[in-house]
Amino acid sequence: MTARILVVDDVPANVKLLEVRLLVEYFEVLTATNGPDAIEICENGKIDVVLLDVMMPDMDGFEVCRRLKNDPATAHIPVVMITALDQVTDRVRGLEAGADDFLTKPVNDLQLMTRLKNLVRLKMLTDELRLRASTTRNIGIDQLLGRSQPAETARAKVLLIDEHHQSAARVRQMLEQTADVDIASDAHAGFFQAAEAPYECIIVSTRFADFDPLRLCSQLRSLDRTRFLPIILLAEIGEEDRVIRGFDLGVNDYLTRPIDRQELIARLRTQVKRKRYNDELRASLTQTIEMAVTDGLTGLHNRRYLDSHLHTLFERAVGRQRPLSVMITDIDHFKSINDTFGHDGGDGVLRDFAQRLRKNVRGIDLACRFGGEEFVVVMPDTDAQIAEKVAERIRAEIAKTPFAVGPDGKTVQVTVSVGVSSLRRGGDTVEALMKRADVALYEAKSGGRNRVVAKAA
Repeated sequence: MTARILVVDDVPANVKLLEVRLLVEYFEVLTATNGPDAIEICENGKIDVVLLDVMMPDMDGFEVCRRLKNDPATAHIPVVMITALDQVTDRVRGLEAGADDFLTKPVNDLQLMTRLKNLVRLKMLTDELRLRASTTRNIGIDQLLGRSQPAETARAKVLLIDEHHQSAARVRQMLEQTADVDIASDAHAGFFQAAEAPYECIIVSTRFADFDPLRLCSQLRSLDRTRFLPIILLAEIGEEDRVIRGFDLGVNDYLTRPIDRQELIARLRTQVKRKRYNDELRASLTQTIEMAVTDGLTGLHNRRYLDSHLHTLFERAVGRQRPLSVMITDIDHFKSINDTFGHDGGDGVLRDFAQRLRKNVRGIDLACRFGGEEFVVVMPDTDAQIAEKVAERIRAEIAKTPFAVGPDGKTVQVTVSVGVSSLRRGGDTVEALMKRADVALYEAKSGGRNRVVAKAA
């Protein structure tokens, strides 16, 4: 795993020492000796992790971290603060400034590298989500990417897995002002509970008499529903090797007993904040994908989706030697509706038409807005005769009940012309299938409208 690491320290010897350590692990290393330079490098370069000394003149590490985390362009970059300060209050201050982790000098090489690799993995995930999101140029995503930190108004929902009831109760009490904590005393039951409920963090104690807590962590990482859930280990003094192995398995953070309440709260908030940020990115991506293939006015699939999915349905029908039919509908005299009732009235008719169309086709049928007032329905496993009956039913349904337009209760009579075509055995193509339906539609319109033509099928 390679990444670009920025080392920030005003002591050249410290910078060189860290640089040598990182180069041995094949990291790309950039350096800075003061806060302003570090901020500028982060703003202009693709930095994956910042190793930041706390004690620097003019602008200390806490201020540098705070500025990086308050800038939307750099807020997603993980920051590890490194200092000779070893008081819990110093660690908490760094975490509250937005730091993702806090290491005390002299830094243990294994701890440094395992933490770095863990943060690099998380950064790569965030970068991928941000990249996909930014390419959409969707306004909602632009707002999300421009937000420095996700909202923290909701209490975190946490699952604590610990077979020792007293220690579990103490941890829950420590977090009572911050999170809603459920406790599972059995590791196996805790695994299933984590998979079934919408937790935002899992805290796993290493105090199990007959069960390896790292196996539980591994199982959580192997399950789709819990793969991205933050995991915090509660370890004992002297369990450094277990903690390092935990990081290799995907554990996000750890605390060593005795647990300090403020540090526990700060580290939990850091993990939950990152999870919520990535969850919002994923949700926005899902919404964007839906928007890309959905017509915003009618809620039906759009032509882009039709062009892609019709080929799939066509190839499946040919391969299975099953029938396939297509109908194209066109609302008659739609321009006059727009001219009479305005575009708002026309949009209302299109929405109502789409609803009626959806009610009269099956779930396996693909209904799309083709463009303007034209709609396409693709009907798998439907031969020409049945397709014509479906088209006639839709035509009659549209003509039967006038459409409401505007808030004053006015109605307008709407009719549609429909062209139908079906798959031909031997040498047929998607383009030919659609062309025949289009020709049939033209005949329906030129033949008086409000009719179905299927003879071109």
